[in-house]
Amino acid sequence: MQPITAQQPDGYLNKTPLFQFILLSCLFPLWGCAASLNDILITQFKSVFALSDFASALVQSAFYGGYFLIAIPASLVIRKASYKLAILMGLALYIVGCVLFYPASHMATYTMFLAAIFAIAIGLSFLETAANTYSSMIGRREHATLRLNISQTFYPVGALMGIVLGKYLVFQEGDSLHSQMAAMNPEQLHAFRLSMLEHTLEPYKYLVMVLVVVMVLFMFTRYPHCKPESNRTSLPSLSETFRYLATNRRFKRGIVAQFLYVGMQVAVWSFTIRLALNLGAVNERHASNFMIYSFICFFLGKFIANFLMARFRAEKVLIAYSVLGVLTLLYVMLVPDFTAVYAAVFVSCLFGPCWATIYANTLATVENKYTEVAGAFIVMAIVGAAFIPALQGLVSDHLGSMQLAFGVSLLCFVWVGCYFWGELRHNKLRRASGQLAQEAL
Repeated sequence: MQPITAQQPDGYLNKTPLFQFILLSCLFPLWGCAASLNDILITQFKSVFALSDFASALVQSAFYGGYFLIAIPASLVIRKASYKLAILMGLALYIVGCVLFYPASHMATYTMFLAAIFAIAIGLSFLETAANTYSSMIGRREHATLRLNISQTFYPVGALMGIVLGKYLVFQEGDSLHSQMAAMNPEQLHAFRLSMLEHTLEPYKYLVMVLVVVMVLFMFTRYPHCKPESNRTSLPSLSETFRYLATNRRFKRGIVAQFLYVGMQVAVWSFTIRLALNLGAVNERHASNFMIYSFICFFLGKFIANFLMARFRAEKVLIAYSVLGVLTLLYVMLVPDFTAVYAAVFVSCLFGPCWATIYANTLATVENKYTEVAGAFIVMAIVGAAFIPALQGLVSDHLGSMQLAFGVSLLCFVWVGCYFWGELRHNKLRRASGQLAQEAL
């Protein structure tokens, strides 16, 4: 008798194991929580360490730089062992990074905080490299993009929880930090800064407890290998894989699109709280509400996109999202009142389906035997979030206008829209040539 869940020769399964898929999808909010806490830290560090917009954005550079450096080693673990082992290693390293916030909060140096954030990113690189590809593989091939979009729908839940934890555990009641610190003498200022930095430890205490529970569940849950049969006997060398990927034009376009998309998303989120502080008389705790609204919009955008992509071609849905995104960011740039903050919130609706769709489309352009390393390269494209927010911060410092600096994100959205337009044209040509071939037969 054939087992209920059987692996196909290409590594995909004939049926998705529900419990394993749900547990795997629970990893997505875990890195969403860490990523959104960065937006809290940027605002806190900006005031406490008296940083420029560029320097405060280095939080994202440390975080996403870790993804870039570790994605290939993570893919080698998957290649030689399993997706499950890479996930367990990622969870363990994530826990270590959270624990490092304890000495960082007491040493009270910006460099030590960046080191702790980088350590968390190393763990998350293992998790994302494994979980994104695994989610697309753990079921029938034709549903790979939908499956990854469903898993990615869990991401904003974690991101929302990260902002809520930051709002109530890191930010405090009262006037904004800048206003409070302006009235203090040097001794009071030093004590106040130490107190504010100690608050940054609190969310990570709760994260460690959740991570330990998830890690235990993964240790005792059986998972399929989901590796193509050809991969088990004759793995291509890394140099051969690199040469293959370097000549794959659609794969390279997908990498660039992912680089710019992730950078744009993180840049908008990194500066939404700051935009609210600049345009309205609010404190950090109140301004963080706009990030809560952003992640609710992000979730709704994913949900709506899943519904639309079940009825229309994914590329058409994403082109429409991109056009609306460009117009919304143009409003953020040019309208000099508080409604620009609400526009920055709304644009999160339009981010929703981009990551998963670009990831699945790009992975589908490579042969099965190159899947693990190709997936790592797509995760490495997350390094866009190390560059684009820093660039937007630099533009903000240079122009003296945070609103105009959102033009950096606008240009990224233009490119993403062009990518999906190119994918739509490619698929139309492929279908047309397929029809001609059938008619010739």
